[in-house]
Amino acid sequence: MLPVLLLFSPSLSRIVPPRSVLVGRFLTTLGAAFEMTAVEKIEEQLASLRIAKRSTLSEEPAYLLDIDVSKPAQSESSRFVAVSCSNKSIRVYNRETLNFLREYSSHPGILNGVRFSHTCDSVVFSACSDGTVKCWDIRLATQKAVQIFSGYPSNVFISFDVNCSDLIICAGTEKVENDTFLVFWDARGIANCASAAKEPLGVYSESHNDDITKICFHPIEPNLVVSGSTDGLVNVFDINKDNEDDALISTCNSDSSVSFIGWSGKDYKQVYCMTHDEGFCWWDMAQLDTEDPITLLHVLDVRDAVCVENDSLRYLVGGLYHEKADKLFLIGGTATGNIHLISCARDGLSLVGTLCGGHAATVRSFCWNLTDESLLTGGEDAQLLLWKPGAVERSIAKKASMKIASSVQKRVRVHNSSLKSRKK
Repeated sequence: MLPVLLLFSPSLSRIVPPRSVLVGRFLTTLGAAFEMTAVEKIEEQLASLRIAKRSTLSEEPAYLLDIDVSKPAQSESSRFVAVSCSNKSIRVYNRETLNFLREYSSHPGILNGVRFSHTCDSVVFSACSDGTVKCWDIRLATQKAVQIFSGYPSNVFISFDVNCSDLIICAGTEKVENDTFLVFWDARGIANCASAAKEPLGVYSESHNDDITKICFHPIEPNLVVSGSTDGLVNVFDINKDNEDDALISTCNSDSSVSFIGWSGKDYKQVYCMTHDEGFCWWDMAQLDTEDPITLLHVLDVRDAVCVENDSLRYLVGGLYHEKADKLFLIGGTATGNIHLISCARDGLSLVGTLCGGHAATVRSFCWNLTDESLLTGGEDAQLLLWKPGAVERSIAKKASMKIASSVQKRVRVHNSSLKSRKK
């Protein structure tokens, strides 16, 4: 590296930097301005989302509780969308047209999540309160699961995820008596459609003391997983370690019941969560071995922190990390179906835009697709919508609200431990 020379003028009482240093500072400033412009461009794209497609209403309307899209095979785009519904069914749609393809309805319990395989875009998983995780192959005409991952007799699964290498499945349980488990299985063999039920590899049982509401594997590190619970704790594990104590990398306290968790930041070294009382927490795991605090932002109630003109923010649905802009966004909404897009920064939250005219009731689920900057949303009006920047809808008007009161408890359970008592 060439030394930076400082020019000193006897007639001046200050040191004058050379032209190369001035140019470097200018380029740094210009780069920062360009980066800001890139972020603003992404925010503009999100704000310009419009309805491109709308699924046909099913004969049996149901809440759309969770959405996932198939992972692209090689250079191809995603082909399928899977949706878990409040009527205990999984519905599969064409990714581009939202045409209905098939439905799996042989579930004895409540569905809690749906995930596509990362390596085979026709394989989809679902967790059920009957203590099983099932694997379905949508290429086959059968209604039977091609693989069943069985838990222990007392297990009631309310969350699950599959790691990025498709080697490990993890499911979280409700608290039964004093027991709460993270249950793990070896997922190898799903591509061969093995039909025998698989027993667990083992469990983690000491890190949470209440229902495990969310599980999320790291997007690129197959051994890292984060879990959230109604006990308020968000735990990060390295499952390559020999035991649970060694595996627990970090425990963060959200001070409330966790409703959503995710990874964000460059190389996905940040963890964030939302709570059932609409709080938001954001932590930086890269700071664990430093003296710096790991908390990037903690908002007790996002509804009070985000200003929405002529409308209101009633609830949070989840979050999405935009890799290109290195930016975290939250998705919230209103009881009438409007969707608010919220930008996250260390100095606070701000409204990016509002998507109107789509849903007629509360939005329960979404899935972000970075490839084509599109957004899929599902709600209590039984509608599945595909949003794209600048799209023009060519379909019928939105359906009327179809609230199904008995189904509300199927996504968010009411717990005995009052959140109000925790805040006192």
